[in-house]
Parts: sequence; structure tokens; C-alpha cells
Amino acid sequence: MPSPKPPLPDPVDRSRAGLVLIVDDVPDNLALLHDALDDAGYTVLVATEGTSALQRAAQADPDIVLLDAVMPGIDGFEVARRLKAGPETAHIPIIFMTGLTDTEHVLAAFDAGGVDYVTKPIRPAEVIARMAAHMQAARQARQARNALDAYGHATIAVRIDPGRARLTWQTPLARQWLPGYFDTPPDVVPPALLEWLEAAASGRDVRPLSVAREARQLVCTLQGRTVDEDWLIVLREVSDAATVEATMNALHLTLRESEVLYWVVKGKTNRDIGDILGSSPATVKKHLERVYEKLGVETRTAAASVAMQRVRELKPA
Repeated sequence: MPSPKPPLPDPVDRSRAGLVLIVDDVPDNLALLHDALDDAGYTVLVATEGTSALQRAAQADPDIVLLDAVMPGIDGFEVARRLKAGPETAHIPIIFMTGLTDTEHVLAAFDAGGVDYVTKPIRPAEVIARMAAHMQAARQARQARNALDAYGHATIAVRIDPGRARLTWQTPLARQWLPGYFDTPPDVVPPALLEWLEAAASGRDVRPLSVAREARQLVCTLQGRTVDEDWLIVLREVSDAATVEATMNALHLTLRESEVLYWVVKGKTNRDIGDILGSSPATVKKHLERVYEKLGVETRTAAASVAMQRVRELKPA
């Protein structure tokens, strides 16, 4: 009895497939692309107008969006702008599909946040080839951002246009840290961060930006520009809460006295420390006077010296 023939190999590499959202108000265009992408191994979602496209993108987090430029109601340009304005969808690459090849429409597609465009009538093989390149780049960028998050770093990208600046994307960790350190709403570029970036954009050599909250600091380091000409910034949180607590116990200080002494060691003035701890400079001065008394010293320098010596004893090399 002849042995059974082995099954034919699946011509589709399923490991490379992704989730695609097609947005077009013409059923024939949807059917053509849907069938071609399905045959290529992609999972396909469809939307026939802007509102449902935004809802599907937010719910499903597709790997890429194929977006018709001209639709009734909310057109493709506005859909793209809204997708790029939302932190949950800003990372999704958008390829415009358009019959409008005038320069102004092509520029409008890129200005709205598109990474590429194809012209109608649609050629599925060309669309799939362009998709593959952009999806690979987007996946690599997402993997890099997730790796930074996993190691206690956060990442943001800021686009500075004439008259405005916006966060084009941010990792979950960055979304948590920015409002806490800068006291700004989510999705808003903090003024201090923007001023720092504008200095870099003008060609000045900028040092990492450090923002303090109690015994924690957020250090912002500029990593250069992305392929989209956004400014890429890595955020890192530094916490010396353990040092503050150890110093408090070793030198018999209150928590607030230990925090004041910690920032004295860091070279901060009374006004700086007041800003960090939410107190007035006069209150900081009173805490510092009690620190002097407990340590048996008379100056900031002497208090800092005692504190640093004690920390070295607590944390031997």
C-alpha cells in the first residue's frame, strides 16, 4: 500500500501576517483588497466611513491602516489626523489610497500622518509590498519601545511644527510619568520639555533634563531624530528613597529633615528644595536648622559632608 502523500506546504508565511484595517466607501475596492490580503495571510477588518474607522482602530489596534483619502463625512485626511493625535493609535502606520495625484493632495496625505500612498486603481501586489516594508519598521520600533519600558525606561517622540508641538507617540510608562513630574495633562508636551527641545533644535549642546519630585528624579535624554523627523527622548526614573530612609534612621532625623538633607547633598538651594518638596524656603530653612542641631554642625557643607560619610558607611564599596 503506497504511503500517503505529505500535505502540501502552506504558501502563506503565517508568522509574517498581521492585522490590516481597510477604510474605503467603495465596496468594489474593499472586496478587491480584502480578497488579496486574505490570500496573503493577513487578518482583515473593514470600515466604510471615518467614524467607524476610528472606532475599529482604537478597539483592534491594527498593524497598518489602508485609508481612502476622499470619503463622505469625515474624510481620510481627518481620520489620519485623529489617529495620529491619539496616543493609543499614533504608532499605527497609515498608507493612503487616492485617485488624487496632485502635489497638494500628496503633501496633505503626508502632513496628516501618512507614511506612504498608492494611487487608484489599486494594484494589490503593490499595496502588499509597500505594507510589508512599513509594518516591519513599525514592529521594530514597537519592540524597541517595549524593551525600554521593560527595563525601566520610557520613550516619547515629539514633533515640532511651526506654531505647535505634539507627542506623536509615547510608551505606557512615559504616559504615566510625564503628568506626574511636569503637572501637565496627558498627551501634552510639557513647556519645560519643549523649551529644552527647542534649544536642541537651534543647535545648542543640551545636557539631559532632570525634573525632581521628592526623592525621585526623571531624567530626559535626547536620542536624536526618527525617520519621521520626530525628536526621540528616553526617560529614566531615578529614586533614592532607600537612601533617604537609611539616612533618616542612621542620623535620627524625621523623614522631611532627611529629604531636605538629601537635596542639600545634591547642591540644591532652599528655594529649589521648597519647589521640590512643596514647601516655602522659610520652612526648608527651619528643617535645615534642626538638621544642623541634630548633627552638631553649623553649615550646609558640614551637614552634607556628614550625610555623605554616613551613606558611604551604609553602602560600602
